[in-house]
Amino acid sequence: MNLNGSRTLQNLMRAFAGECQARTRYDFAAGAAKNEKLPCIQRAFQYTSEQELEHAELFYQQARAAGLKNVDICGGYPIDLNADTLSLLREAQHNEAQEHSIVYPDFARVAREEGFEPIALLFEGVARIEETHGARFAQFADWLESGTLFSTGGEATRWVCLNCGNVFEGPEAPARCPVCGHEQGYYIREEYAPFARR
Repeated sequence: MNLNGSRTLQNLMRAFAGECQARTRYDFAAGAAKNEKLPCIQRAFQYTSEQELEHAELFYQQARAAGLKNVDICGGYPIDLNADTLSLLREAQHNEAQEHSIVYPDFARVAREEGFEPIALLFEGVARIEETHGARFAQFADWLESGTLFSTGGEATRWVCLNCGNVFEGPEAPARCPVCGHEQGYYIREEYAPFARR
């Protein structure tokens, strides 16, 4: 079946639009985290935002194969009513879960029914990634909510300064980095640092 006139083409464009707006919302959320002096969460939003851009490009490339100049779609997209970092993390967690468990599995089912197996696999692959995004946002929200973003409650762990790369070991991140002097908000648990040695 040709993509022209298919529900799969509509879903590709919905997914493209959804990933674009998620990227923009995460850029806004990164700004909120920066304002709250939480660079570690700012970077988590930015890191995820870049991945959403890649997802948008993947869906867009598939839709381009239809050779159409314009595709009309109808879709609903979330609006974050609260602008504090914790609320934005929870909203992001919820929205990623929706994509992982409802939206993309349904898009994959439709693509498979219409004979577009590679596109079905793409939707399923991105759905798995969205699950990791949701889990990341949930973890940061849990830490922020419980007051343990910069403390383990007694167990020593390794903390990485996102500004200079200093690694500090202890039950909590230092109030200021002993190397570069940046505040505690730059510290992140080593296992959550983007390029940590595992």
